[in-house]
Amino acid sequence: MYEGYETLKVVREGKIVTVSFNRPEVKNSTNARMHQELVRVFPEIGRDPEAHVVILTGEGDSFSAGGDIAGMKRNLDDPARWVESMGEARDILMGVIDLDRPVIAKVNGHAVGLGSTLALVCDIVVCKDTAKIVDPHVKVGLVAGDGGSVIWPALIGYAKAKRYLLTGEPITGAEAERIGLVSEAVQAERLDARVAEIAEELANGAAVAIRLTKKSVNMGLRQLMATQIEAHLGYETMSYMSADHREATHAFVERRPPVFTGR
Repeated sequence: MYEGYETLKVVREGKIVTVSFNRPEVKNSTNARMHQELVRVFPEIGRDPEAHVVILTGEGDSFSAGGDIAGMKRNLDDPARWVESMGEARDILMGVIDLDRPVIAKVNGHAVGLGSTLALVCDIVVCKDTAKIVDPHVKVGLVAGDGGSVIWPALIGYAKAKRYLLTGEPITGAEAERIGLVSEAVQAERLDARVAEIAEELANGAAVAIRLTKKSVNMGLRQLMATQIEAHLGYETMSYMSADHREATHAFVERRPPVFTGR
């Protein structure tokens, strides 16, 4: 098991599977290959009888920088690939939610866009207190549709969620813990030990009870995601076709501020 991955590093040690985003040279940003591997990995873990706990993290000093801007630029003229990626985003998030093993997000650095959403749908989120968590879709002319507009309000309520999603402003791990967006924020030197402590406790616990408790707690979240995600991805696709998104993508590649026209 766990063979053939290129953009993920998947290792099981005893009862604990660690899944690491493995593109540190680009801050673990996602591309088409990573999307496809993320669709595959969580169901594969679910078929491993020896896997009791999952740790999701990033190689290097980033958790995940979200979407690859160069890939976004290519997608401007490839709507079929865009639509395919939207379906993959749905499957990735539902893969984490539906997996009956607890998933711990070890946020070792900045978590951006889909990276932040993936972290936040995990069951326990432990982050470095200085890490930035941000869903900046609006900054590139896109709707926060790949799950961000579902999970942020579910965790911190509509008022605070809209404060961050409408501006695309980052929040530190310490502040995220204070408002209930993440489970814990710790100093960088304590992150590995704290996550290992939680993972070992879960790995040696009553597996049936833990798995069914996750499924019980996630019933509401699963229903919420299932009823909303298709519409939200549709809104994101509408914004993908906007002039503002095209302008933001070109501006990012050209290293200049975007000039939005509201179209």
